[in-house]
Amino acid sequence: MTARGSARGRTTAGAVTQLGTEVSINLGSALAGLAIPLVGAPVVVAVRQIVMVAVVAPFSRPRFRDLSWRKHWPAILLGLDLAVMNLAFYQSVHLLGLGIAATIEFLGPLAIALLASRRLLDVICAIIAGAGVVMLTGFDGTINVWGVVLALTAAAAWAGYILLTRRVAMTLPGLEGLTVGGVVSLVILVPFALIGIGSARFDWGTIGLLVAIGVLSSALPYSLDTFILRRITPRLYAIITAFGPVIAALFGWMLLGEQFTTVEIIAILVVCVAAGTAIVTQREQPQSPLERTAEGLT
Repeated sequence: MTARGSARGRTTAGAVTQLGTEVSINLGSALAGLAIPLVGAPVVVAVRQIVMVAVVAPFSRPRFRDLSWRKHWPAILLGLDLAVMNLAFYQSVHLLGLGIAATIEFLGPLAIALLASRRLLDVICAIIAGAGVVMLTGFDGTINVWGVVLALTAAAAWAGYILLTRRVAMTLPGLEGLTVGGVVSLVILVPFALIGIGSARFDWGTIGLLVAIGVLSSALPYSLDTFILRRITPRLYAIITAFGPVIAALFGWMLLGEQFTTVEIIAILVVCVAAGTAIVTQREQPQSPLERTAEGLT
C-alpha cells in the first residue's frame, strides 16, 4: 500500500470511528437525562469519570510518582477541562433538554473550525449559526438563562477538549494522558458529588444506568478520541461533530420524550447546516512535522 493510500485508510478509519462515538455520546447523554433527576448531575458526572478510569487504567498505568507539570500539563489541563465540560453540560441538559443543550454546546467545535478563518463565508455562517441558537433560546422569555450559560460554558470547554486531546495524543504514549486526565477530573468532581449524594435515590437499576452512562459517554468515546485524533485533523473532527445536535435531538425525543416546536427543529437544522457549510469549505492545513511523525508511528 502506498503512503497516500495508507494515510487515506487511517483517515477513513478515524472518521467512521468518530461517527460511532457521536451515537455513543448522545445515547449516554440521553440516559443521563433519566438519571439526573434521581441522583443529581455531580453524581452522574463523577460516576462517568470513575467508569472511564476503571476501564482505561488497566491498559495504561502511568507512574504517578514521575508525574511532572513539564511533561503532563496537557493531560492535567484536560482533566480540569473534562470536569467543567461534563458538569456544565449535564446540568444544562437538566435545565434545557438534551436537544437544545447539545446544539448550544456545539458552538465549541464550530469555533475551533472557524478560529483562524478570515473568509466572508465563515462570518456569514457564524452569524447564521448564532441566529439559530437565538431561535432555540426562544422569543417568549421562557428559556432558562442559567441553562444557556451552562451550555455555553460546556461549549467553551469542548473547544478546549479538542485542542488538549490532540496535544495529549501527539505527546504522550497510548492512553497515558487520558488516564492522568481522568484521575485529575475525579479529584475535582468527587467533592461536588459527595455534597449531593445524601439526597440521591440509589437502587440497582440506577446503578446500572450510571455504569452504562459511564461506558457510553466517557470510557468508550474518550478512549477512541485518542485513536481518532491521531488519524484525522481537528477540522474533519469538527465536520463529523456537526451531526451531533441532530443525533442528540433524536435521542432526546425517543428516550426523554422531549417535544420540539417547528421553530426549534428549524433552529437545530440551521445551526448544523451553517456549521457544516463553514467547515466543509475550509481548506486543509499542511501537516506539521510532529503530525507527520505521529502518523508514521501509528
